[in-house]
Formats: sequence, C-alpha cells, structure tokens
Amino acid sequence: MNDLELRLGPIAHGGHTVARHEGRVVFVRHGLPGELVRVRLTDTEPERRFWRGDVVEVLEGSPERRPHVWAPADSLAAYAKGSVPVGGAEFGHISLAEQRRLKAAVVSEQLSRIAHITLDVEVEEVPTQRTADGAVSPRDGLHWRTRCSFAVDAGGRLAMHAHRSDTVVPIRDMPLAVEEIERLGLWDVDLAGVERVEVAAPASGETPLVVFTLAEDLGSARLSALAEAVGDAASVSVVSANGGAPLTLRGRGSVAEQADGYHYTVTGEGFWQIHRRAPETLMAAVLDAVGPELVEGAAVADLYAGAGLFTAPLAARVGASGSVLSVEGSPGTSRDARRTFKRQRQVDVVQGRVERVLRQRAGQRLDAVVLDPPRAGAGREVVRQLVAAAPRAVAYVACDPASFARDLGWLLEAGWSLEWVRGLDLYPQTHHVEMVALLKPGS
Repeated sequence: MNDLELRLGPIAHGGHTVARHEGRVVFVRHGLPGELVRVRLTDTEPERRFWRGDVVEVLEGSPERRPHVWAPADSLAAYAKGSVPVGGAEFGHISLAEQRRLKAAVVSEQLSRIAHITLDVEVEEVPTQRTADGAVSPRDGLHWRTRCSFAVDAGGRLAMHAHRSDTVVPIRDMPLAVEEIERLGLWDVDLAGVERVEVAAPASGETPLVVFTLAEDLGSARLSALAEAVGDAASVSVVSANGGAPLTLRGRGSVAEQADGYHYTVTGEGFWQIHRRAPETLMAAVLDAVGPELVEGAAVADLYAGAGLFTAPLAARVGASGSVLSVEGSPGTSRDARRTFKRQRQVDVVQGRVERVLRQRAGQRLDAVVLDPPRAGAGREVVRQLVAAAPRAVAYVACDPASFARDLGWLLEAGWSLEWVRGLDLYPQTHHVEMVALLKPGS
C-alpha cells in the first residue's frame, strides 16, 4: 500500500495537515485543510503511531491553492516526473494570506496545548525589500533569502535535499533567494569534489560570499577553477574536507552586515538572519519590548546573541556606564561578535553555553534580557536561571512555536506574565514563523 485517498484535516506544527486512515494519524505535506487528495506514503514503519506522506494528486482542491512558486518544491509536479520535491518551500502552493493564517493557527494551538493559555496570534507580513523610492515591496514572498545552503549531487551539480531524506535533487533556480545570489549562476558551475555550498549576500548590497565545503582534498588548480567559475561577483572561500577555518581564495572571508545604522562583521561560519529585512524588523520588536528598561547605566544580557544583532542597540542604549553581557555558543560566530564590539568596553562577549555562563554570573544584576535561542528553545535550566535573576523584562525571540510554548509554560508556572506576542512572517513559502514576546516577572 503506497497511495491513500484522504480528506485533510487541520494544519499541524511542522507544516503538515492531519489526516486519518483506519484510526491511524497521517501527517501530510503539500496539502491544505479540507482538501481531498491522493497521498504517497513516505514513512510507514509499523511501530510508529503515525505515518507521513506527500500529496501527489488533488481531487478536491482548496480555493487557497495556487500554482507553486518553485517547480523543484512542487510535490505534484515532482512525483509526476518520478522524482521527489525538495524542502524549503513546502507552503509554495498556498496563497500568502492563507500561509500567514495557518501559521497563526499553529502558534495559537501550541500556546493552548502546551502553555495552557488562550491567545489569538496574528502573523504579520514582512515586506521583502524597499524600492528605489523608499516604498516597501512584498514581491509575493520571493527573493528574501540572503543566506542559502545547497547540496551537491553525484554529478557535481548544485542540488537540494528532499524533506527528511538524503536524496538530493539538482536545481536550476532559487526564487526564494535574493537576486544577488541567483545572478551568481551556481547551477552552471562544475562542483565535482564539493560537498556543500553556502552563500551569503549582505542586505547592504556588498559583494556576496560563497563558501565551498570540500568532499575531498583538491589541488590548487582545481580550487582556482572553482573561484574562476563563480566569477568576480563574489568572494570565495573553501573549507577543507578535514574541517577547520575557511581558506579565502578571493576577496574577503566575511561580509559586512548592517541593520538600522549598526554595522557587523559576519564570516562564512557566522550566523545572521536570513530574511533581507529580518534584522531591522526583529530589532524594532525587541526594543519595543525592553526599551523602557534600557536607561543609561543599565545592565542587560543578550543570550544566544549570534553575531550581536541585538547587542549593538542594547549597548547604545545603556551607554558607557552600562553593561551588556553577550553570550553565544558558536566559536566562529562569537569571534565575529568580538570583532564587531572590540572597541566597546561596556560589551562583554562570552563564548559558551548560556546555562553555564548564567551559572557563573549568578547574582549579577540584570535589568533586561533578550533571549533568542535556537529551534530547541532555551530549556528548563535557562528558564530557571532567568526566574532567579528576575530581570524587569525579557524579550523572547522564538523560531519554533512548540519550544517557545514549553518555555513560556515554565515561566507562567513561576508567576511570570506574558504581556504580548507578535508573529512575524520572516519565512514566506515555508511553514516557519518567528515570534517576539514580552515577558515580565510576577510582582
């Protein structure tokens, strides 16, 4: 049994709709609630309580369904050709307004089920970029990615992975990427000997950076050929098959990012928000949350700080007499932050696990905290330490509704209050959503 005819139920966390077959839950991708579809099962292990599948034919479609924005991610087209869809645009068949409505429903459901609070969350559109006359342009949710990660297939062609699979599919375009990345034409480059390709195109308009991770050691002639194939439109670095720091072949091994007048250094191994306008959007939301606490001389912490997106405005607000503890676990990204803030004495950049650093700094005054953990969330130990530190305000930046709801539940149990939460559509055409929340300790 490979295909099932199913009526799709509600949206679920992770980009699936929920269907049922003979009492078993089936999580279905590439569908819409209410549709009658034919589903190709992709995971049917007998011991599992649920199965997984992809829509391969629509028998009764939703009015919110539209032609897919990117052919390699189109489940219907891919299966019709005997292939599989790539990940990265699993909502590309859904109208943008409906995408945001479905994401809002997931956030509200997770808050209700895990944190036990009832809250209707709206997911806001974030326009892709500003036009020459200063107006914002939504661009239909395309051309927003300033960072892309690609695989390479056995023939040395640029490719992407299928969802939850080692299968790679060659690609000839990437409409979610900013034009600066598409113009590089990496799908025309012979990538034999390369395992992975990372590309960063700073929103400032500076030269993009291409980083090749090698699958094997390549000679100098082959490395020169790779750099030449990319052309002069980008800096080029390589990471050895044995790992280690990137080696710059041409240009710079980092990109200069900026957000709202602040400047940052980000290397190829460093972290930066991928939506073109995410940095300024998130910065504004965070400052809206903790801004009242950022007076001259205040003590604040930026936890899971990355390259220091929020550290910069925090340092500016608290001034030379204040202090900013900027904590990041990644050694490479932490080095980026040290370069950015090396002349600002009020900024203490610490590389390490957040829970360890907070334990070492127990008893240190904190007036406000910005918390921007990875998808797994902050976790119980960090939440416990925040409760003990009792800052007057916490801005929680979350990219996963489930882990956010879990952490929020623990804070609510400790007597904290959720003042507000905003959903931001920083990942159009995907199921992902960003949230910013303001939390305060109990009186």
